[in-house]
Amino acid sequence: MAVQHADTIVVGGGLVGAAISYGLAKIGQGVIVLDEGDVAFRASRGNFGLVWVQSKGDGMPEYARWTRRSADLWPEFAGELAGETGVSPHYYKAGGVHTCLSEEELQARTNLIERMRQVHGPERYEARVLDRRELAEMLPGLGEAVIGGSWSPHDGHASPLHLLRALHAGLLQGRGRYHADARVTAIARDGSGYRVTTAAGVFAAERVVLAAGLANRALAPMVGLSAPVSPLKGQILVTERAATVLPMPTAFVRQTEEGTFLMGDSYEDSGFDTASRPNVMAEIARRAARTFPFLRKLQVVRAWAALRVMSGDGFPIYEQSRTHPGAFVVNCHSGVTLAGAHALALAPMIARGRLDEEFAAFSAGRFDVQAHRDVA
Repeated sequence: MAVQHADTIVVGGGLVGAAISYGLAKIGQGVIVLDEGDVAFRASRGNFGLVWVQSKGDGMPEYARWTRRSADLWPEFAGELAGETGVSPHYYKAGGVHTCLSEEELQARTNLIERMRQVHGPERYEARVLDRRELAEMLPGLGEAVIGGSWSPHDGHASPLHLLRALHAGLLQGRGRYHADARVTAIARDGSGYRVTTAAGVFAAERVVLAAGLANRALAPMVGLSAPVSPLKGQILVTERAATVLPMPTAFVRQTEEGTFLMGDSYEDSGFDTASRPNVMAEIARRAARTFPFLRKLQVVRAWAALRVMSGDGFPIYEQSRTHPGAFVVNCHSGVTLAGAHALALAPMIARGRLDEEFAAFSAGRFDVQAHRDVA
């Protein structure tokens, strides 16, 4: 079988890899996407679909700014995708709310909002804490159990499945090629570039981007990098379709373009187990029904669990290899939120072969420093 060539090989066809690949193809790069196929854990297909800013980056200002940059790019990004492919990602930037059901929750949220204001600056951040009356004016059907919460005008939501479909369509309209069932078994230097061996054949390119989620743990060392990521399970419930009620998403409940309600936000350290657990599902439903009592009248028609890709501190890993020029690793658990920045900001950096200096904060080397401190 002949070796297939491109400017860049992207390993991983989920939301992260697809956004980067789309961005590369959009600026004229020849791109080959190597996807493991449906045997992969596919965090993309289990995504809740928020484009969220208000709480991202607590403890890492660089991540807070990167998230805001992506949210600011999303309107342009969504418009271009829909215009080029005819597939809308159903993106809406109507603001977003984090609801609180107790004084403890509200105080913790107030403290977080204040910390985030210090990062962004009050004028730029704009998120604020609202009381129950203010939230009830924004969210029809709000339950009496909600005592307050936070709101940001920069938040929104999109359809992860339509987004993924649009990204793949845009990739193929450019100089992109997609290969399914192409699990990578080896990456080796090939002159000034790389040769990647897979179950679907051998591929070569000047650059290689590892965007394969949890699989990056094994792939990164092949190019002198590290991807210390672990799975963190989340579960989602989906109701039958109903008339449109919610004008904006909340952190725990959102209404889709089709009229269904998604309920979620569980965090389960259960390894690679992707089974839905009734006790967790019940807690998700309980909180959702307390927040919006009208949900009790709707049937739950689907439920699933998926694995987030989490680093030790919960923040992304973006790094270029010092020993293997042109090799990059990308890991994050916010594939929808960061899709705009991955396509329109990160992809051009990869094309030129160098990440901006501020990305040094996202290096996996930060975990080595922490380990050194712990030993000391």
